[in-house]
Amino acid sequence: MIPREAASKALQLAARYPVLTITGPRQSGKTTLCRMIFGDKDFVSLEDIDERQYAQNDPRGFLGRFQKSVVIDEIQRVPDLLSYIQTIVDARQEEGLFILTGSQQFGLLENISQSLAGRMALLRLLPFRMNEVYKTGNRLTSLDEVLYSGFYPRIFDKKLNPTEAMSFYVGTYVERDLRLMINIKDLSKFEIFLKMCAGRTGQVINLSSLGNDCGVNHATVKSWLSVLEASYIVKMMRPYFRNFNKRLVKAPKLYFLDTGLAAFLLDIQNARQMATHPLRGSLFESMVVSELLKCRFNAGKTDNLYYFRDNVGNEIDVICDHGIHLDALEIKSGQTVAEDFFKGIEYLGKLTDTMRDSYIVYGGDKTYTRNNVRVVSWMSMQDVECVRE
Repeated sequence: MIPREAASKALQLAARYPVLTITGPRQSGKTTLCRMIFGDKDFVSLEDIDERQYAQNDPRGFLGRFQKSVVIDEIQRVPDLLSYIQTIVDARQEEGLFILTGSQQFGLLENISQSLAGRMALLRLLPFRMNEVYKTGNRLTSLDEVLYSGFYPRIFDKKLNPTEAMSFYVGTYVERDLRLMINIKDLSKFEIFLKMCAGRTGQVINLSSLGNDCGVNHATVKSWLSVLEASYIVKMMRPYFRNFNKRLVKAPKLYFLDTGLAAFLLDIQNARQMATHPLRGSLFESMVVSELLKCRFNAGKTDNLYYFRDNVGNEIDVICDHGIHLDALEIKSGQTVAEDFFKGIEYLGKLTDTMRDSYIVYGGDKTYTRNNVRVVSWMSMQDVECVRE
């Protein structure tokens, strides 16, 4: 099994809080992580129908079996358990009593915030980071192969064909989970919607335009996007518009958090097709944004990523807002660094005196400093220090 970067933070949080909740998309490795680092605790999965019925019908009896500490997998299946867990936590006053996992942020976090406020730590686990699955010293495959394969653990663990694996993933996990969360009357329209979203990865989203293309209204698009975001399928990156005295674009940008899933929805069948696909640059941008987000989440940090664009086209792909200062990052899939790659960073530097570090992540293989900007190869994205406050 491949060690996870988030493991040390998970152990640290479990030693400090009575409850640790690990959430993330289906098949991101939450259960495997818990089995790896919490092997001394009891384990129960609420995907097991017998366990689920026991928990629903006799929650006190269900929890009473565990005299020490326990990992409860897929807690969103029986949300009423949370109130009983609260009672046990308040009575025992111990750290690390419950490790909860769940793949539906939408209702799960709302229920947890009501029942376990102040008693719980939260860790978000996305699929592998690049430096987890492509270890330093190991041969790194081509950028096109990385974009096509994505980062879901099962693809690497079982050496699966990415297209086939993502086909099953969409059919068994994405659609099933989303049906539990919202009432999708016409599944064919939702399938079209998913593909249309993949075609807009890395782009500013116009809800009305997206709705027209899918044959649904603005409100439905907004609802479906919120569910995709809550399920960690996409990220809606909000614009950064502090007082720059500029007319700024205020619509969010959409990013798929796994390029392999986006590639499947775009009907990309292999890495050769990726090399010539018109959305290759957008998929590369999505991968970099996802890597930054994973870096933050694995360290127990919140999402602090924004983009900047004004009404005359000046743009920064990513701004990391650290409160008192900013880091700026441009993303370019080309292998050659051109002078105009630096224009957005230079422009932002003139607007604010709070910019600290700036980066260009590109599709080449060299990492160096130019014009006081750190130019970083896609193979060395761990050098982008987005966690440092």
